Amino acid sequence: MTAETIENKLYELEQGFWTGGEDFYRTHLDDWCLTAFPEMTALLDREKIAQQVGDTRWGDLVMTRKGYLSLAPDFAIICYESSAKRGDRAYRALVSSGYVRRGEDWKMAFHQQTPLNA
Repeated sequence: MTAETIENKLYELEQGFWTGGEDFYRTHLDDWCLTAFPEMTALLDREKIAQQVGDTRWGDLVMTRKGYLSLAPDFAIICYESSAKRGDRAYRALVSSGYVRRGEDWKMAFHQQTPLNA
Protein backbone atom coordinates (compact mmCIF):
# COMPACT_ATOMS: atom_id res chain seq x y z
CA MET A 1 0.00 0.00 0.00
CA THR A 2 1.50 3.37 -1.00
CA ALA A 3 1.67 6.39 1.29
CA GLU A 4 -0.94 8.14 -0.86
CA THR A 5 -3.27 5.13 -0.61
CA ILE A 6 -2.87 5.02 3.18
CA GLU A 7 -3.45 8.76 3.47
CA ASN A 8 -6.65 8.55 1.40
CA LYS A 9 -7.86 5.57 3.45
CA LEU A 10 -7.32 7.43 6.74
CA TYR A 11 -9.19 10.52 5.54
CA GLU A 12 -12.02 8.24 4.38
CA LEU A 13 -12.16 6.64 7.82
CA GLU A 14 -12.05 10.05 9.46
CA GLN A 15 -15.12 11.14 7.51
CA GLY A 16 -16.91 8.09 8.86
CA PHE A 17 -16.21 9.19 12.42
CA TRP A 18 -18.16 12.38 11.71
CA THR A 19 -21.05 10.73 9.87
CA GLY A 20 -21.17 7.10 11.09
CA GLY A 21 -22.88 5.66 14.10
CA GLU A 22 -21.96 3.46 17.04
CA ASP A 23 -21.16 0.41 14.89
CA PHE A 24 -18.72 2.42 12.78
CA TYR A 25 -16.91 3.48 15.96
CA ARG A 26 -16.81 -0.08 17.30
CA THR A 27 -15.29 -1.28 14.03
CA HIS A 28 -12.72 1.48 13.47
CA LEU A 29 -11.50 2.52 16.94
CA ASP A 30 -8.53 0.80 18.54
CA ASP A 31 -9.12 -0.85 21.94
CA TRP A 32 -8.16 2.47 23.59
CA CYS A 33 -8.20 5.98 22.17
CA LEU A 34 -6.60 9.06 23.69
CA THR A 35 -8.95 11.99 23.09
CA ALA A 36 -8.17 15.68 23.57
CA PHE A 37 -10.95 18.26 23.45
CA PRO A 38 -11.00 21.68 25.15
CA GLU A 39 -13.54 20.44 27.70
CA MET A 40 -11.97 17.00 28.29
CA THR A 41 -8.87 14.93 27.75
CA ALA A 42 -9.13 11.22 28.47
CA LEU A 43 -7.99 7.74 27.55
CA LEU A 44 -11.24 5.94 26.73
CA ASP A 45 -12.06 2.41 25.66
CA ARG A 46 -13.78 1.72 22.36
CA GLU A 47 -17.14 0.78 23.84
CA LYS A 48 -17.39 3.89 26.03
CA ILE A 49 -16.71 6.12 23.02
CA ALA A 50 -19.18 4.23 20.81
CA GLN A 51 -21.90 4.58 23.43
CA GLN A 52 -21.31 8.35 23.66
CA VAL A 53 -21.74 8.91 19.91
CA GLY A 54 -25.52 9.04 19.97
CA ASP A 55 -27.87 9.09 17.01
CA THR A 56 -27.41 12.64 15.73
CA ARG A 57 -24.45 12.84 13.38
CA TRP A 58 -22.79 15.74 11.59
CA GLY A 59 -23.92 16.91 8.15
CA ASP A 60 -22.53 19.27 5.52
CA LEU A 61 -19.05 18.02 6.42
CA VAL A 62 -16.09 19.68 4.69
CA MET A 63 -12.59 18.42 5.47
CA THR A 64 -9.59 20.42 4.23
CA ARG A 65 -6.41 18.37 4.45
CA LYS A 66 -3.54 20.01 6.31
CA GLY A 67 -1.07 17.18 6.77
CA TYR A 68 -0.17 13.51 6.81
CA LEU A 69 2.80 11.91 8.56
CA SER A 70 3.71 8.23 8.63
CA LEU A 71 5.97 7.68 11.64
CA ALA A 72 6.27 3.92 11.10
CA PRO A 73 4.77 1.40 8.67
CA ASP A 74 1.94 0.78 11.14
CA PHE A 75 1.34 4.29 12.54
CA ALA A 76 0.25 7.52 10.85
CA ILE A 77 -1.19 10.91 11.78
CA ILE A 78 -3.53 13.11 9.76
CA CYS A 79 -4.44 16.74 10.34
CA TYR A 80 -7.24 18.74 8.73
CA GLU A 81 -9.62 21.61 9.17
CA SER A 82 -13.26 20.62 9.44
CA SER A 83 -16.57 22.39 9.18
CA ALA A 84 -19.88 20.66 9.79
CA LYS A 85 -23.41 21.20 11.00
CA ARG A 86 -25.61 19.38 13.49
CA GLY A 87 -29.11 20.79 13.52
CA ASP A 88 -28.71 24.57 13.83
CA ARG A 89 -25.18 24.30 15.22
CA ALA A 90 -22.26 25.09 12.90
CA TYR A 91 -18.83 23.88 14.00
CA ARG A 92 -15.29 24.44 12.75
CA ALA A 93 -12.15 22.85 14.16
CA LEU A 94 -8.55 21.97 13.51
CA VAL A 95 -8.40 18.20 13.96
CA SER A 96 -5.61 15.62 14.33
CA SER A 97 -5.99 11.86 14.53
CA GLY A 98 -3.48 9.06 14.95
CA TYR A 99 -4.07 5.64 13.44
CA VAL A 100 -2.41 2.29 14.07
CA ARG A 101 -2.55 -0.63 11.64
CA ARG A 102 -3.95 -3.83 13.14
CA GLY A 103 -3.52 -6.57 10.53
CA GLU A 104 -5.09 -5.15 7.36
CA ASP A 105 -7.22 -2.58 9.21
CA TRP A 106 -6.41 0.93 10.42
CA LYS A 107 -7.76 1.87 13.86
CA MET A 108 -7.99 5.33 15.44
CA ALA A 109 -5.90 5.48 18.62
CA PHE A 110 -5.67 9.28 19.10
CA HIS A 111 -8.06 12.13 18.32
CA GLN A 112 -7.79 15.86 19.07
CA GLN A 113 -9.97 18.85 18.16
CA THR A 114 -9.26 22.55 18.56
CA PRO A 115 -12.42 24.57 17.82
CA LEU A 116 -11.96 27.55 15.51
CA ASN A 117 -13.90 30.78 15.80
CA ALA A 118 -16.80 31.07 13.37
